[in-house]
Amino acid sequence: MPANAIKLDATDRTEFGKGSSRRARRAGQVPAVVYGHGTEPRHLLLEEHATRLALRGNENALIELNVDGESLLALAKDVQRHPIRPGVQHIDFLLVNRNEKVEVEVPVVVTGEPEPGTIHIIELAHVLVSAPAIAIPESIDVDLTGVEAGTAVRVSDLTLPDDVEAITEADTDVVNVSLEAVAVAEEETPAEAAEGAAPAEAE
Repeated sequence: MPANAIKLDATDRTEFGKGSSRRARRAGQVPAVVYGHGTEPRHLLLEEHATRLALRGNENALIELNVDGESLLALAKDVQRHPIRPGVQHIDFLLVNRNEKVEVEVPVVVTGEPEPGTIHIIELAHVLVSAPAIAIPESIDVDLTGVEAGTAVRVSDLTLPDDVEAITEADTDVVNVSLEAVAVAEEETPAEAAEGAAPAEAE
């Protein structure tokens, strides 16, 4: 298995339904399903705390599931989290192999500061790419150091790792840099004041 894969122990799930899911969560376990490569979906249970740590900070974490001595390489495709407190409720895993490429959405991260007096707006939070399953970038960095106002960084401008190809259209804006909006009060000139004055009434 790839060295960058995060290892998690899992067991086959034998009970189903909402009641069994609630019991599993109370016991500190996460229901999950693994599918892909033409196989039947496989239902598993994972330890919640270890799973939450494994998925923290990496949307496309490569996971090595150890199920009773059998190793399954997978990507977390859909993670359901508790709406209020920290906790993973359910996970859909996609089976992959080390020699294939997968399509994933990778988050955009802005680094550096553009020219003074400018602001940047992230137009595209994620870029869809094709990447090796064992070498998915955690983020796509956009360096704005010294970038001038009026600059649009597009998908075609991004620097991607080797073997990673953007699927999002090349002319899509990722980040725009513009001047800061500053309200400037302009003084009214005497001529402008005269033009704005109401005409005098005839005697």
